[in-house]
Amino acid sequence: MIDACVFDAYGTLFDVGAAARTAAAEPGSARWAGRWPQIAADWRRKQLEYSWLRAVAGDHCDFWQVTQEALDWALEAAGLDDPALRDRLLALYWELSAFPEVPAMLDALAAQGRRLAILSNGSPGMLSGAVGSAGLDTRFEALLSVESVGVFKPARAVYDLVGATLHLPPDQVLFVSSNGWDAAAGAAYGFVTVWVNREGAPLDRLPGRPAHVLRDLAALPDLIGVL
Repeated sequence: MIDACVFDAYGTLFDVGAAARTAAAEPGSARWAGRWPQIAADWRRKQLEYSWLRAVAGDHCDFWQVTQEALDWALEAAGLDDPALRDRLLALYWELSAFPEVPAMLDALAAQGRRLAILSNGSPGMLSGAVGSAGLDTRFEALLSVESVGVFKPARAVYDLVGATLHLPPDQVLFVSSNGWDAAAGAAYGFVTVWVNREGAPLDRLPGRPAHVLRDLAALPDLIGVL
């Protein structure tokens, strides 16, 4: 019996490419607008890499610092030294849009009586800003941040936050992430997991395997209804 759905935030509920895509459509962006997909991809890749490396090294900082450092790398890789652009992209990161199917999906899960929460690398302020700007701030019972334990995913201490907060065993939790490594780690931990494979990527070769794979979140209410 699945009692709760716990979601990763960035890339799962919120479109991490939205900041660069929005900035590229604004006046004055012609010099770099054609490269926004690569900038967005580099930004996200380095954001994740830096979180993993800090977790392994035991050198934690909050996710906002990681986000800024990753953007600095991405902009330098693109040959862009533009403080105003940097400031604009960082500001837009606090206003990321949710993927189109997210509000209706959350409403459907709530109508089923499912408890809803977020478990994210994001700092508490970032998560509050994201759900607020997307109009989702009344949807979740809890916004769980790794800042409570001082280490990034996929450390087990992060997944422990779910049981400590919701008071449920792992097998009563459906954990949903667009990150294949996160879905795998959640499965190894004991959650029932869904990998939202928006890019059609191969399955990660890791100890855990997600129980289900979806292309987006629209089908999640129907899926959980038969679990």
